[in-house]
Amino acid sequence: MPWLSLSLAFGLAAVHTFAGQLRFLDVVPRSAWLSAASGASVAYVFLHLLPELATGQETLAEAAPLAFVETHVWIVALLGLAVFYGLERAALNSRDEEADDTTEPAVFWLHTVSFGLYNVIIGYLLVHGEGMTTTALLLFALAMGLHFFVNDYGLRQHHKHQYHRSGRWVLAAAVLGGWALGALVEVHEAFIVVLLAFLGGGVILNVLKEELPEERESRFWPFAFGAAAYAGLLLATHSVGT
Repeated sequence: MPWLSLSLAFGLAAVHTFAGQLRFLDVVPRSAWLSAASGASVAYVFLHLLPELATGQETLAEAAPLAFVETHVWIVALLGLAVFYGLERAALNSRDEEADDTTEPAVFWLHTVSFGLYNVIIGYLLVHGEGMTTTALLLFALAMGLHFFVNDYGLRQHHKHQYHRSGRWVLAAAVLGGWALGALVEVHEAFIVVLLAFLGGGVILNVLKEELPEERESRFWPFAFGAAAYAGLLLATHSVGT
């Protein structure tokens, strides 16, 4: 599936490149589309990714170099959540309302590099995701594409012109770089489980930090609809597959 995964990588990169031009997303109360995308992303994590991690415990247990996490893959997921919570707090603390309410350059680059590595993981998993069938690959790419819309909105709120000028290009390139890395390098499947765990924790935090703050005026019903619709899609494809 190399051509399919490469096409999907370009599609994900395009989200970061062009999402800022979708002005209907940049509204208060929060766009129903963003809340629905958040719901779909969370549904993917809870109904597909976390069950995969539970199965992946066995893979970790068989990998001697990673024996310290043989029963603690959830610690890696917690680490992913904690890392992105720390990044969010750093961005909030550095925003200067007297300077266009944007972050300091050092925090901008910390965010950009961190989310770039996050996108490298996603690009890599397009090639080497655990047990990826064509259907699973498409579902993963759809969930990550929706998630990218949410991430992109949050990053533009924090970094304003800095993100538009350079950040979005770095993140778009990171997805393609991750795909290229996956095409060239194949790591042990235990490491894939670790990447999935870290990604799962990151997705949960990045969605909830966008939906929960009161000033976002988020919308529960679009979020619930997005979660239910994506859950139904996952369950339907699983039923067909079995």
